[in-house]
Amino acid sequence: MRNTLTDLNNHLFAQLERLGDEEIKGEALQEEINRAKAISDIASQIIANGSLVLRAKTFMHEYGLEGKKDKKQIPPMLRAELLGE
Repeated sequence: MRNTLTDLNNHLFAQLERLGDEEIKGEALQEEINRAKAISDIASQIIANGSLVLRAKTFMHEYGLEGKKDKKQIPPMLRAELLGE
């Protein structure tokens, strides 16, 4: 199974619809609230991970691409770790 950010978005909106169902009350509502909190926590981690990947790719583009005229210098220790030099 391949999950995407579109899938995550669909899950979040489906959960929002379940929470908006005025016929859910009492214990069933509390269960939905607990489920929504769990989904929200996991979604936050997925988004944070995606943000980290994007920052890493941006970093590699800015600092690691050979032949780039305005390539910034990174410390040798980081070059060795990140670029295998």
